[in-house]
Amino acid sequence: MSTTKKNAVMVLSGGMDSVTMLHEYASQIEVAVNFTYGSNHNLRELECARRHCAELGIELVEIDLSFIGSNFHSSLLEGPDAIPEGDYDFDNMKSTVVPFRNGIMLAAAAGLAESRGLTVVMIANHAGDHALYPDCRDSFVRAMSKAISEGTYDGVAISAPYTLLSKGQIALRGKRLGLDYSTTYSCYKGRENHCGVCGTCRERRQALAEAGIEDTTVYEESPALNNRTTQYY
Repeated sequence: MSTTKKNAVMVLSGGMDSVTMLHEYASQIEVAVNFTYGSNHNLRELECARRHCAELGIELVEIDLSFIGSNFHSSLLEGPDAIPEGDYDFDNMKSTVVPFRNGIMLAAAAGLAESRGLTVVMIANHAGDHALYPDCRDSFVRAMSKAISEGTYDGVAISAPYTLLSKGQIALRGKRLGLDYSTTYSCYKGRENHCGVCGTCRERRQALAEAGIEDTTVYEESPALNNRTTQYY
């Protein structure tokens, strides 16, 4: 029986990437943290986060960041009709950027980690996010990790092991773990069923196809996907 002490807080949305990380690194994660900040899909994701933490016996802390939804500008905060439809690319999805969202969440998670005597904060950013979201890029994560380490007594650091992986590669890891991705949520419109046409739905469908996983997600629409080559930034 392993006696390795768990040392990490993990930022858990309830989407494909963070749920995969939760299962893959469960032996290291003492507590997961979910942030509600006013996005269309927050509550649907939270249901998934609760489910997977309960399954793994990992404590879930829920933190309200509603000031983001009240004060920041993003189509992700303005209702389902504001979400653009089409591919997950820069021109189409730029409006969904929530300014400095990950920076705020990582700072709060770092405070939680130090309060619990833990030394690592984990986040599931990945290569497909780099061109679109400045606070998902490797350069940002490294800079934020240094700032957090300097600002905590125990030198809390960020671990982001999926930074250079595509979403398809992450899904393949989940496949090896036996994950049921129908118990995760991705759609930026936040409806009961995935819309199938927004950028995150299309990215989800593409990743599952790349990993050779049967997609049992219920979509309102399922138009043909374009063949794309994953780019790393």
